[in-house]
Amino acid sequence: MTLMLDWFINPDHGPIIVAQELGYFADVDLSVEIIAPADPSDPPKMVAAGQADLAISYQPQLHLQIHQGLPLQRVGTLVATPLNCLLVLEDSDITTPADLAGSKIGFSVGGVEEAVLGSILRNHGLSLDDVELINVNWSLSPSLMSGQVDAVIGAYRNFELNQMDIEGVPGRCFYVEEEGLPSYDELIYVANPETMDRDMIRRFLAATEKATQFIVNHPQESWDIFAATSPELQDELNARAWVDTLPRFALRPTAMDVGRYVNFEAFLHDAGLVPAMNDVATIAIDVTAE
Repeated sequence: MTLMLDWFINPDHGPIIVAQELGYFADVDLSVEIIAPADPSDPPKMVAAGQADLAISYQPQLHLQIHQGLPLQRVGTLVATPLNCLLVLEDSDITTPADLAGSKIGFSVGGVEEAVLGSILRNHGLSLDDVELINVNWSLSPSLMSGQVDAVIGAYRNFELNQMDIEGVPGRCFYVEEEGLPSYDELIYVANPETMDRDMIRRFLAATEKATQFIVNHPQESWDIFAATSPELQDELNARAWVDTLPRFALRPTAMDVGRYVNFEAFLHDAGLVPAMNDVATIAIDVTAE
């Protein structure tokens, strides 16, 4: 089977790489080709077009992609908590999102991130009209550290916080799930419901579940296995991110939390980002259920 990652290999992908290295895929008669995309927006499109069996994507984006007509469904979970945060400099005067009035806020991806930010601001008596949004592409922490913006939305707490601390410019996160957002699965596996091979996906998820259990039981050994796959992973940032990501891996990757998908669909509908509400069966399934 072919698996498209959401980005270059990093600690978020720990269960996949560990399953590959320990032979867990081979144990369930799978040969998995793991591909990092040239463009992080490509993987769901490739699955929808039948050019890959699975892709790693994001629950918030999945809701929008389905409304845009892409044949996609969530079939498993990789990282079961939000990683996104609203990030400011630790020594800034912004001690609460209410202090963001009149500030410049950087973002990478429009749509969902604006809705997330708008919800956080409303939770503190502000609106998007009270701030200036600046598209900084993927330069979230650099734009914040350089003073180009006062805050960024879409930063990952397991990466950007560590990156800034290593560079001597520590940051502080406001966690989206503590600021009025419905909780959601950050990283999910998506497949094309029209062409998916359920048995193959079940075996894949069983192998990654076994790898996740190994990681939880043997954090240092699993880090050594993961880091040994590429010299680029053997640095302080990835080592720190591994520790921070480990407790967020889905221990039951096939498990379906219906409420999460109902609540986030309603959130996007209330924000005016989707024209109607899809039922959960359209968005996500439990591949172990027949």
